[in-house]
Amino acid sequence: MSSRTETLEQGLARVREDLLADDRLVRAVASGKRRTAAPGWRRVELRWVDLKAGRHLQVVRYDATQAHTSNHLLGDAAGAEVDRLLAEPFGNWTVETTDRQLSLRVTKKGDAQVHAAKRQADAEAEPTRDHDRAKERMLPEGDPLFAALGLADAKGRIKPSRMAKYRQVEDFLRILDRSIADARARGHLRRPTPEEPLRVVDLGCGNGYLTFAAHRFLSERRGLPVRLTGVDVKEQSRDHNAAVAAGLGIDASFVAGTIGDAELPEPPDVVLALHACDTATDDALARAVGWDATLVLAAPCCHHDIAAQLRKADSPAPYTSLVRDGILRERFADTLTDALRAQLLRSRGYRVDVMEFVDSKHTPRNTLLRAVRTGGAQPLDEYDDLVATWGIRPRLGELLDLPAAGA
Repeated sequence: MSSRTETLEQGLARVREDLLADDRLVRAVASGKRRTAAPGWRRVELRWVDLKAGRHLQVVRYDATQAHTSNHLLGDAAGAEVDRLLAEPFGNWTVETTDRQLSLRVTKKGDAQVHAAKRQADAEAEPTRDHDRAKERMLPEGDPLFAALGLADAKGRIKPSRMAKYRQVEDFLRILDRSIADARARGHLRRPTPEEPLRVVDLGCGNGYLTFAAHRFLSERRGLPVRLTGVDVKEQSRDHNAAVAAGLGIDASFVAGTIGDAELPEPPDVVLALHACDTATDDALARAVGWDATLVLAAPCCHHDIAAQLRKADSPAPYTSLVRDGILRERFADTLTDALRAQLLRSRGYRVDVMEFVDSKHTPRNTLLRAVRTGGAQPLDEYDDLVATWGIRPRLGELLDLPAAGA
């Protein structure tokens, strides 16, 4: 593996060479933004496909809600499209070819930090040229994991009654994959080794569907050394998950106890808290902050605490109508709670995205807080104003030892 800093022009020239190598390119991804500008797309993926009209460069651009696909004929058309994309202010490029993987990150000074690694002999990849290829699964239905968890039958087919859970697993793994890749590309997340594996903890893991899927995907599909710990208040969950881990040969341990009291041998790199109920999400976020965890993925569940406080507090004019009716009050409490959580995390040095977890037709609780520790703390002015205006005391604020409004 080699690493060097060079001019942005030199680095992008290396990326361009690989992108236009139709015989070698497997897949390329552009993402992130530069310090001084943001691209017109959230993410762009490129690969070569064979159509009736000949070989084309397929470009898939992602905005906030959907994907946009275009195809560009090998030659001048493809070259012009590549030049247009390289002119966009993306912060990161990852280019995978049949013989190496090249990663480029644009530094704060505007230079190119370039990492190039040769593929291992047992990790060869061949380009997929099919235009209408089947949707890539993060974990195939036939993975033994799903049978062990009761999602699949003995023939490796997902049971119709568990298909929604399987889709939830797939959506979560896509977010986890992108989040870890982006954090590593930006230099926020260390590169794991067999001696220092990626430490992942799932707080409130329950029966471990997403816990095991995360370990399986990161270790088997991405080849990362992973050490996983699951925490749940139920001893039954601990025993069940330990048995599943042993049966699948997964390097994991499980602890029975509350999120606030869980003791880990080493601070985790990644903290998961998926559908933890009410203030259990706050407990998980507070633990993540205390551990200085690099990446946090939290999908809150119910939000009873703030809803109850809004019911008792005097609502500020002219916003009484937002909380007068019970259903509107509950929905507003959901939004307010997660907005305050995001602000508190930003004040502790995290970059936070509030995003959709899974499609709302699968679960109404589909908000995800994704936080990456960058060290750049933001002031709490907006948080203080919101708390004072609505007369509330968020649980996460208490856990982080913030004074009450007006104190």
